[in-house]
Amino acid sequence: MSSYLIGYNLNSASTDYILLAAEIKKLGTWWHHLDGIWIVKSGLIATQIINELSSFMEDEDELLVVRLSGSGAWIGFNETGSDWLEENL
Repeated sequence: MSSYLIGYNLNSASTDYILLAAEIKKLGTWWHHLDGIWIVKSGLIATQIINELSSFMEDEDELLVVRLSGSGAWIGFNETGSDWLEENL
């Protein structure tokens, strides 16, 4: 399994954030501490994740999915958020 950063801008007023968030949670183990940014540990590849999520977005919305390398740095997150990052990147 790989970890992926999922970022989006929901530019369409008709996009249902709740449905999109529920679909992201179905992809695997997830982290969500920043608006519009998720990290998901999944057995899918980036194009499969795009395909899974694109039906929950409108043409005006933007979606980015990138596989993470395993290293990172962060500040300001609570212990739970930091622990998840350390265990799953």
